[in-house]
Amino acid sequence: MRVLITGAAGFLGSHLSERFLDDGHEVIGVDNFITGSKDNTAYLAGFEGFSLIEHDISESLFIDEDIDGVLHFASPASPVDYLELPIQTLKVGSLGTHNALGLAMAKGARFLLASTSEVYGDPLIHPQPETYWGHVNPVGSRGVYDEAKRFAEAMTMAYHRYHGVETRIVRIFNTFGPRMRPGDGRVVSNFIVQALRGDPLTVYGDGSQTRSFCYVKDEVEGIYRLFHQNERAEPVNIGNPVEFTIQELADIVIEETGSSSVIERMPLPDDDPKVRQPDITLARKLLDWEPQVDLREGIQKTIPHFRSEIERHDAQARTIE
Repeated sequence: MRVLITGAAGFLGSHLSERFLDDGHEVIGVDNFITGSKDNTAYLAGFEGFSLIEHDISESLFIDEDIDGVLHFASPASPVDYLELPIQTLKVGSLGTHNALGLAMAKGARFLLASTSEVYGDPLIHPQPETYWGHVNPVGSRGVYDEAKRFAEAMTMAYHRYHGVETRIVRIFNTFGPRMRPGDGRVVSNFIVQALRGDPLTVYGDGSQTRSFCYVKDEVEGIYRLFHQNERAEPVNIGNPVEFTIQELADIVIEETGSSSVIERMPLPDDDPKVRQPDITLARKLLDWEPQVDLREGIQKTIPHFRSEIERHDAQARTIE
C-alpha cells in the first residue's frame, strides 16, 4: 500500500509511519513542523519507501501518485500547544480535515481520523464508551481542541454517508513514549523531565484526577489494526483501560527515575477533566486488541529518551555559552 500520513513528524504520526514502513508499505509524510520534529522525519528518511512533503494541510494539497490510505494526524495535541496555537488548531481540525477527506475521496482511498478522548470533555459517564456524546465546554480554553476534533468527526461521517468514503475514526486516550517533546506540556513528559532534573513535580489540584496511560507501541498497534479492519466506520476507543491518579503517576516516575524531587501543588486548570478511562470493549471484539505494556514498564522504556534529550539540550546550551 501507499498511505499519506499528515502530522508524520509528530509523536504519534512518526510512530505510525514507522509501523507502516516496517510492514513494507510506502508512506508519504506531510507536516508543517509547527509542533512536529525534523529529527523524527530524519529518522524515517532512513526507511525505503518514505517521502516527505513540508506542507500545512489546512491548505489544499495535490498529489500525483495513487494513494490507498489517508491518515489525518496533523494537529497540536497538548494543552501547551493548542492554547498557544488556538486558531491553527481549529483550522487543522476543520479545513485540514476537509482537505484530507477531499484527497481521500479523489484517490478512492480509505481515510482514518485521529480523534481524541477529549471529545468526551469532563465526562459524566465513567468509563467512557463510544456511545457517550460527551460533556464539553465549547467556549472554554480547551474548546479549541475539543470542538475541532468533534467537528472533524462530524465531517468524517458526512463524507462517509454522503460521498461513500471508507472512514475510520480512532479516539486516542493519553499516550506516552519515546519521541515526545520534553516541553510539550503533557503530564508524563512534564513529570519525567522534572524528575530527571531534580525539579519539583507540578501536580495540579490534589492529584486525585485520573487518566489512563497507553504506551505508544500499543496505541499504534491498535490504530494500525483499526485502519485495516473492514467492519466499522464510526469511532473506536484505543487506550489503556487501567486508570491511575495523577498523584500515583508522580510517585511511579519518582521511583523509576530515582529522583529526590518533591511534589509542588498548583491550581487545577479550567475545564480539566476529573476522570478519564476508555471502555475498550469494542476494540477487544473488533480488533482483538488490548494494551500489553503496563504503566511502570512504559515509564521505564521512556526515561532513556528524555534523559538523552536533556543531555542534548544541555550540551547545546553549553556550546552557545
